[in-house]
Amino acid sequence: MATTTKTGRTRHVPAPLPVWERLKHELPDDGNALVFPRMRGGLLPIEEYRRAFHQACKQVGIEGLTPHGLHHTTASLAISAGANVKVVQPMLGHATAAMTLDLYGHLLDDDLSGVAAALGKAIETTAVSLRYDEQDSRKARLLKAVK
Repeated sequence: MATTTKTGRTRHVPAPLPVWERLKHELPDDGNALVFPRMRGGLLPIEEYRRAFHQACKQVGIEGLTPHGLHHTTASLAISAGANVKVVQPMLGHATAAMTLDLYGHLLDDDLSGVAAALGKAIETTAVSLRYDEQDSRKARLLKAVK
């Protein structure tokens, strides 16, 4: 989905399959139509958007949710799921990956045993193996002794 942002740049935001399946039948048939138009047509002003958002939250029993809260939740879920920060950065409208890391870096996995497991899996699935057998070890010692 692409939107025009406050900076005037188009931003592409992925729609997870469960969300897409839930909403696709409620979207306008015209692919260029506004999903949330103003009551009288045209672009939805922020005040009208906020009122509609809060009313919709109230109707489904959600209290305290803000549009920025959805933005933060999307970023948090994407990063926690292992999304590449360079992909998340433009989705959030951040100027740099450093900005994204500064805001959401605390969500990155700091579990060293998890890193070790990921490295082990990478070694097992890589075409060039980093493992060597005892015979290779003896050859390496002999070569070192000869030098």
